[in-house]
Amino acid sequence: MMLLPSKKDLKIALEVFAVFQWALSVFIIGGRRIACVRRWCIWKQYCDYFPLKLLKTHDISPNHNYILVCHPHGLFSHSFFGHFATDSSGFCKIFPGITPYVLTLGVFFWVPLLRDYIMSSGVCSVSQASMDFLLTHKGTGNMLIVVVGGLAECKYSLPGSTTLVLKNRTGFVRVALHHGVPLIPAYAFGETDLYNQYIFTPGGLVNRFQKWMQRMVHIYPCAFYGRGFTENSWGLLPYARPVTTVVGKPLPLPKIENPSQETVAKYHTLYIDALRKLYDQHKTKYGISETQELVLT
Repeated sequence: MMLLPSKKDLKIALEVFAVFQWALSVFIIGGRRIACVRRWCIWKQYCDYFPLKLLKTHDISPNHNYILVCHPHGLFSHSFFGHFATDSSGFCKIFPGITPYVLTLGVFFWVPLLRDYIMSSGVCSVSQASMDFLLTHKGTGNMLIVVVGGLAECKYSLPGSTTLVLKNRTGFVRVALHHGVPLIPAYAFGETDLYNQYIFTPGGLVNRFQKWMQRMVHIYPCAFYGRGFTENSWGLLPYARPVTTVVGKPLPLPKIENPSQETVAKYHTLYIDALRKLYDQHKTKYGISETQELVLT
């Protein structure tokens, strides 16, 4: 007698499919920002797979625009996609009146179909022109989501890592000053625990190739791995581990159309202080020791 799968087995299968499917969905949909795409039922399974949780520490007024700065990038920024490119983790209820725009590399908009797919979920280019438009021509209540570490941070995406590429990333501060919009720090506890990486011998052939690629195309090729379609198998799916994204208090910035380098550096330091405070206040709740600090590179 053939046994039917249990409800639990079916839900697990749906969650695995939800994580896997988004890379395949580019072939079947297209268009601009589409509300129903952001509310697809499959995204609920996506968030449940890990699971993903979004935590607000302060209310955000829809009477202003904001730049939400997310850390760490991880390998694929799963938490930020789940929270801000879909409505499945409750963004609209947690931040009423706020419209999120996830910003990513402009190269993704050069690929036919992929461009339409990511735009349907509200993803926009991280270019200066795109950010200027969203902050000046779309009214108020807009939140630009920027993962400032970018692909350069992938090499530090290891379980337990708290290393961020942030020391010399000041462009987001300059844009915020130019438009006079607050910066909001956000930290995803658990994002770097979703994959393992094989670390090659420093100075060896493969390691030299990785560094050469990073110099040539600014992408560090990582030998990462996770789980397969079944729980104890090896593969390229992320591990099913909880990720909690904590959104901090807005840091007000003055409007300075052409801020000097010294002014940008001043507010960059203030932003880092706010991020460290957010991290330190919450780290022990999510398995990080009291003594473990953020490492900025």
